[in-house]
Amino acid sequence: MSLSIANGRRLSVDPAALPRHVAIIMDGNRRWAKERGLPAIEGHRRGMIALRHVTRAASNLGIGVLTVYGFSRENWNRDAREISLL
Repeated sequence: MSLSIANGRRLSVDPAALPRHVAIIMDGNRRWAKERGLPAIEGHRRGMIALRHVTRAASNLGIGVLTVYGFSRENWNRDAREISLL
């Protein structure tokens, strides 16, 4: 199996070497936006877009289980509008 990476190169991948379960902790979307002078919600939106790419890639690679941790107890301390948009 081969796959294409961001710079356009193709890599050979042994399917037996791929994990069956991948877990992702969504962290840093607000920081990413702040560093670029963007509103927090834009960071969350871009994180969602990135997650869509990851879910497609995981499916295409045959990764059977994808766990995403996207909201912690501390997140409840955020502005109510931001929480509702998440």
